[in-house]
Amino acid sequence: MSASKLGATRTDVRANVRRVPGPCAHWGDQDADFIREILDLVGDKWSVLIIGTLADGPTRYSDLAYAIPRISQRMLTLTLKHLQRSGLVDRTAYPEVPPRVEYALTDLGTSLLSTVLALAAWSSDHHAEIRHHQTAFDAAGAPRNAS
Repeated sequence: MSASKLGATRTDVRANVRRVPGPCAHWGDQDADFIREILDLVGDKWSVLIIGTLADGPTRYSDLAYAIPRISQRMLTLTLKHLQRSGLVDRTAYPEVPPRVEYALTDLGTSLLSTVLALAAWSSDHHAEIRHHQTAFDAAGAPRNAS
C-alpha cells in the first residue's frame, strides 16, 4: 500500500473512538492522525537505528548495512526511502566507478537525533528489567480475559 493510501485510511481514526481525556485530547483529529503517522515512521526500530547510526555524519549504504545488525537490504532501502521522503535523510549519489551513495541526516533529522538517542539509551538501560518482566509474564501464562 502506498504511503498516500495508508495516510488516507488513517484519517479521522479518533472520530470513531470514544473520546477520553489524556495527552491527545487537545489535538484535533487531523493533528492526531499526522502525529500517529510520524510516530509510526520515527518510532520504527529500523528508523531509530538508522538515525542513530547517521549521527556521526554521512554514511555509505554498505556501511549502514554493516553497522545495523540483522537489517535486510530490503528493509534498509525501504526505511531510507521513507526517511528521505519525510525530509529526515538526504541521499547523495556520486558519479564514480564504482558508484558511491551516501546518506546523511538533514537539519530536520538532526533535530530528532537527541530524542532517538535517548530512546535507544533508555532501551539499553532497562533491557534486563524488561526481559525479566517478559520472562515472568510468559512463565505465568497470558491472562485469558485480557480486555
